[in-house]
Amino acid sequence: MSVFADKLIDWYKKNKRDLPWRETKDPYRIWISEIILQQTRVAQGYDYFVRFIRRFPDVYALAAAEEDEVMKYWQGLGYYSRARNLHAAAQSIVANGGFPVTYEGVLALKGVGEYTAAAICSFAYGMPYAVVDGNVYRILSRWLGIDTPIDSTLGKKLFAQVADELLDKFNPAMYNQAIMDFGALQCTPVSPDCLSCPLADSCLALANGSVEALPVKQHKTKVTNRYFNYIYVRTGECTFIRKRTGKDIWKNLYEPLLIEADADLSENASKLEQKIFDVLGETPICFFRPVKVGVKHVLSHRVIHANFYELVLPDDFGALEGYQKVAEEDLHKFAVSNLVYQFFSLILKPNH
Repeated sequence: MSVFADKLIDWYKKNKRDLPWRETKDPYRIWISEIILQQTRVAQGYDYFVRFIRRFPDVYALAAAEEDEVMKYWQGLGYYSRARNLHAAAQSIVANGGFPVTYEGVLALKGVGEYTAAAICSFAYGMPYAVVDGNVYRILSRWLGIDTPIDSTLGKKLFAQVADELLDKFNPAMYNQAIMDFGALQCTPVSPDCLSCPLADSCLALANGSVEALPVKQHKTKVTNRYFNYIYVRTGECTFIRKRTGKDIWKNLYEPLLIEADADLSENASKLEQKIFDVLGETPICFFRPVKVGVKHVLSHRVIHANFYELVLPDDFGALEGYQKVAEEDLHKFAVSNLVYQFFSLILKPNH
């Protein structure tokens, strides 16, 4: 075992986090934990994991569930394609007779990349595959002083090679857990605790003062702005929602009436009213009010500028094209985005 691996594992034994998915070799539970922890902090993912496993204790329970229910259990975690991929992969696993037992088989699962496959195979099966995620990029780039961009083809190849060379082939599970915890707790993105770091005496970035500058990324994500006007249409004790489809954000989640515009309409009431009339036609509007305007919702590649409104129609209003009519008391059964959840929380009574 290398000195690097030796020091990491020694640190891990003293500082490791007590997490439920570390108490099992069950590839299903490890898979669920790894998918939840993609783009999600452990503190947030912990409770989701516990609830998810309680409802879907094995791959057969997950495969048999309706997608809407799976999405509901995922509500609030974001990056909802993870839940859709989990459900599809579970059905594939059941159709093929059980969870795959090779790296290639695990990698072939929908939504599983090289990092997740390495994590599952090392933790569940003890296979010698090194995990390479943001934590690993950061630790290796700092310790070795590598300034090759981690999002370049050369960088990805270089870091994968280095990670494989440093992996403790005899204890890959503990090594991989150690390097991930080390990145999360010790060699953090901002203000890492270099003074108490067991690798301080051999860290090139610390020696040359480049800790905060590493790792290097060459591409900046382009962020686009979108302008949403959500309208809670009330008719008696009912409202209207629809399931988002296509390849847009929040696919298969539900939302109230949405009017998307190319600019903020909160100061342009006449234009918004015209768009509402385009949807409702000649239906008389009993009441209309802004609930909250100027809500900014930041996603990885988009910023949603949202305005929330309430619109009341006659109690006998029948149908809204493209939307389904649901009782207000049943809204909690439908999976929604965090933005829509925020809107519903503002407008619905506490017992709903």
